[in-house]
This record gives sequence, C-alpha cells and structure tokens, in this order.
Amino acid sequence: MIVFDRVCKRYGSHQALTDVTLTAEKGQILGLLGQNGAGKTTAMNILTGCLAPTSGSVSIGGFDVLTRPREAKRLIGYLPEQAPLYDEMTVRAYLKFACELKETAPSAIPAHVEQVAERTGLKDVLDRKIGNLSKGYRQRAGMAQALCGSPEVIILDEPTAGLDPRQVTEMRQLIRDLGGEHTVIFSSHILSEVQSVCDRIVILHHGKVICDSALQALRQGHKRLRAVIAGGEDTLLPAIRSLECVEKAEVERGGEPGITRVILTAREGAPVERKLFCLLSGMQAPLLRLSPVEDSLEEIFLRVTGE
Repeated sequence: MIVFDRVCKRYGSHQALTDVTLTAEKGQILGLLGQNGAGKTTAMNILTGCLAPTSGSVSIGGFDVLTRPREAKRLIGYLPEQAPLYDEMTVRAYLKFACELKETAPSAIPAHVEQVAERTGLKDVLDRKIGNLSKGYRQRAGMAQALCGSPEVIILDEPTAGLDPRQVTEMRQLIRDLGGEHTVIFSSHILSEVQSVCDRIVILHHGKVICDSALQALRQGHKRLRAVIAGGEDTLLPAIRSLECVEKAEVERGGEPGITRVILTAREGAPVERKLFCLLSGMQAPLLRLSPVEDSLEEIFLRVTGE
C-alpha cells in the first residue's frame, strides 16, 4: 500500500533523510518513532505530497505521490500535529467541505458526515462552531476530517496531544479500530501510547531507518528474566554475573530483607534457566521465583538508538 524507495531529502547542507526504504501493507498500524530532528515530520510531509524528496520515490496504492498526486492523495487521510481547522465553520460544514475535497459523491455526503461524526464522538457538536469547541473536540474534528472519504491510508502525527486521559483512551481505541480496514501511520513522542496501538515499529535516527520490525519480534530478541532469590546480593550478584550465559545482571531495589531480586539479561540462545538453577542449588540459595520481563518500548528505543 505504501512504498518508500531509497528516499533522500536535503535542506541546503543538512541531510534530513538518507536512503529511507520501507513499506506498509493494508491493515497495518505502523509506529514511526525517532528523537526530535530524526526526520519523522519530513518523512510524513513527503508521504503526503507536501514536500518533494531530493531523490527516491514514494507511492501509495501504486500511484507515485509526485507524478500522480491526485490519485495518491485521494487515498490519504492526514491529521498533522496542528489540526487544519476553520474556526468560523460548524463541525458539520467543515466535514462536508472535507468530503467535497475528497470527491465524495454529493448524494452520499450527509450520511457519511453522520457516520464519521458518530465514530469520532462528534454527534453532539455537529452544529457548533469549531472556534467554540474545547481542545478535545477540536482534536476529534481533526481526526474526523482525516476519515472523510474513507481513505485507505490514515496518517496521524501526535493525535492525542492535549487530550485528557479519558479522551486519550477513546482515541487509542479508535486508532486500533482503524487497523485492519486502513493502513495507519502513527507518530507520537509517548512511546507507551505507540506500544499500546501499533503492531510494527520503524525507528528513524539521524535521518536513517535503524529499526523496522514487528514489536513482538523486538521483545523476543532480547530475553530478560526476574529472579527472586533467598540470600544476600553481595554473594549472589557476582556469582550470577560470572555465568557465561548472562550478559547483564542488576539488582532490583525495594525487596524484602534477606531476599534479592535480580533482573538478568541472557545471551541469545543460552539456556540461562538451567544454568541459574544449578548455580543457586550449589550455593544453597533457593530460587523463589523466575519470570520473564517484557521490555517496554522505551527500553527498546533507547537500546536501538544506543542511548
């Protein structure tokens, strides 16, 4: 559905993107991550046709964004970080206008506006002026215009910015619901939010793609365990660190007296459970509990970017 093919973008002497190649299939929710200045906004602007790449190409649904912009943009719904709203228009008029821009059949527009408003929680404010809406409703109106015309690709840049906790939960659920029937590109600085809605992660770093993987695969590639052991850390920690199968071992603070909690990282493919059990048995230090630790997206991001 979406194809970036060796895309580069240069602003004068500054190289914003370098050989960015990625694809997104229909139904995927792809999280686009990166620090400030990594190239996320540039990539989105190129994807939506707002910027031309210095080299390389971008296509949506088989249509090149530069050479066939009308066909490509018809497939896109875009919510930028600052929603493109017209304060003097009512929500209904605004969504009708968005539908007309997407070339929706005139006879289908009234029903489509009602449907989009229902989906985004705008039914009660359809006839209110956008300038009189709260921040939460304004953000919903921005999301609603992105859905007008039933585009196959939805691009969202910080869609929950400024929303209260209940509204954030509702917006996340809406994004999850969009997956499957739409291709969703989702960018946010709140990594826990990306983790909760995305099934694939692309990380940009200094304008280059340094990670492109399913979120579950990233977690499985770095095995971590929490061991709860009866004994003191002064004896246990050096012994655990001496195991060849253990890459890293750190004490987790806040445990009970006489109990040591250790977070250990296993080397890839190593039988760490068996080796740890044998070690502790020989030390007469009972292993009270051993459980897997799932990396958060924050930890994965920092590891991948080398921070």
